[in-house]
Amino acid sequence: MLKQVIGKVLSKRVVSDSGDKLLLPCLYLPTSSFHAGPVHCSPRSFFGVEDFLDDDNSRPYTYQKEKKSKNPTKHVSFKQRTGAYMEPFTLDVFISKRFVSASLTHRVTCKQVAVAGTNSKDIKAALKSRSDIPACLAIGRILADRAREADVYTAAYTPRERDKFEGKIRAVVQSLIDNGIDIKVYLD
Repeated sequence: MLKQVIGKVLSKRVVSDSGDKLLLPCLYLPTSSFHAGPVHCSPRSFFGVEDFLDDDNSRPYTYQKEKKSKNPTKHVSFKQRTGAYMEPFTLDVFISKRFVSASLTHRVTCKQVAVAGTNSKDIKAALKSRSDIPACLAIGRILADRAREADVYTAAYTPRERDKFEGKIRAVVQSLIDNGIDIKVYLD
């Protein structure tokens, strides 16, 4: 239907007041009701790609956006803010069917201070099995020696969600405690 209306309007020719020019009528659509704001035209960048802006229209999209908290008024407790500095070292124990590994990591710098595992050549040769309880005790003893060399005497340990604090994991932690490293175990 719109095609027919436009066809009829364009087929009629209108003569202007001066009489020498022939004008074609056109459709006029008021655009002020559709878009009342100013038109935003961003300049083209050097590479020919427009710079899109983020939600706040403050920076180009290429910059890393800040993480926005779901609840910006949420209170962060004193323990959450200072825990990494009061207990700077954490114990990480990984046990698979084939080997055992443990490490002490500095929380703030994320650097491993001491590492021991049954896959290393010096430990592998001395053990019968690389994943049984005596191997876990040996890993705890070796890790305690390496931690004392790095002047680390305390650490915190929180088991992963899938790990239970029993068996081989408990053997590694108990071996560390017996060899002079104070381990605080946090069970949720």
